[in-house]
Amino acid sequence: MGHLDHAAFGWLTPLLSYVMACIGAALGLRCTVRALAATGRSRRNWLFTAASAIGTGIWTMHFVAMLGFRVSGTDIRYDVPLTILSLLVAMVVVCAGVFAVGYSRDRNRALLLGGLTTGLGVASMHYLGMAAVRLHGHVRYDPVLVGLSVLIAVVAATAALWAGLNIKSPLAVTVASLVMGAAVSSMHYTGMFAVGVQVNPADDALPGATAMQFIFPLAVGLGSYLFITSAFVALSPTADEREASASAQRPVESAAH
Repeated sequence: MGHLDHAAFGWLTPLLSYVMACIGAALGLRCTVRALAATGRSRRNWLFTAASAIGTGIWTMHFVAMLGFRVSGTDIRYDVPLTILSLLVAMVVVCAGVFAVGYSRDRNRALLLGGLTTGLGVASMHYLGMAAVRLHGHVRYDPVLVGLSVLIAVVAATAALWAGLNIKSPLAVTVASLVMGAAVSSMHYTGMFAVGVQVNPADDALPGATAMQFIFPLAVGLGSYLFITSAFVALSPTADEREASASAQRPVESAAH
């Protein structure tokens, strides 16, 4: 069995991946709050932004953490198409869950269905990402820890959607995003502790790209998207602020007449 190191750069990758998960969760929750206060096209756009933020945050968290993954006795490469597919899966399933909650009349049923769908999708993203790993050896999984990681994903996704429906204040969103970041990180590392590798040393070149060639630039790009979108959301007026502005303009218009 090869020795697995989940934090080859020390606390840097776990901490940075946690920060990315928190930013994605916070941005997604704020966008969901905006969506529920909007109607028509505006609601749909806010929900798309929420889904892309949460999905991007989860995927970036996973692969930033994977930058610290090492196995003694073998190099590691990543299958590019499978890695991109894992990103698309994360985006699609989170979008389905967010829209189910955003448009359903029966919020409780939508919450349970959306949480289950999104949680299973997040777990699928994680294990698709692991399926993209190429190394000299065979990867095995502890089924109990795999099941636990899937359960954590479902609970975390349900909690995130519940928070989007029920939490409004910026302070509460901040606290919820910190909890969600911890839940997503726990799901990832539970899944990683389920991994065992039987190394078969070989001199053959592994197919795929290294983490620094492919994952690092992609993670930086998606992280930049999260920061830019966060700034956009922070500067966009809320429904209450627009209403207050409109109310302030009415007396001026009345006086002018």
